[in-house]
Amino acid sequence: MRFRIREFKKADFQTLWQIDQICFEPQLAYSQKELAFYMQRPGSFTLVAEDEAESGILGFIVAENRRRTGHIITIDVIEKARRSGVGSALLQAAEEKLLEAGATAVALETPVNNAAAIRFYKSEGYYVEKTLTAYYSNQMDALLMTKELGRSPVG
Repeated sequence: MRFRIREFKKADFQTLWQIDQICFEPQLAYSQKELAFYMQRPGSFTLVAEDEAESGILGFIVAENRRRTGHIITIDVIEKARRSGVGSALLQAAEEKLLEAGATAVALETPVNNAAAIRFYKSEGYYVEKTLTAYYSNQMDALLMTKELGRSPVG
């Protein structure tokens, strides 16, 4: 699957919100207002993965730089594009952008019961820092996962 990573355009918003609704259970998915809020926060940015052949959106990531620590707010990839490198490319592009903005580490939260996401983040160099009790809708626990950012050694 050939895709490219690009900056978010306002015309993408409805599609991104629909992808979020499909990717997450109702208690985890963002309302339109919540998604717009996170995308517009100071220091935040949204990157989109777009299919080069069909010009369709395959996924997106919303991240923010909070002083020296980056934060992945959400990463969503449509089912047909999973396990094709889209999620890894989005995460890497966001990490590079955070590093350029001065972040030295990045954090994210994921539901404790999302084994696929936990495996994915661990494969990308994240480790579990702690459990956040009743993080989602004051019901479901989340894992706080972090990763140190830095230039990869050459060679």
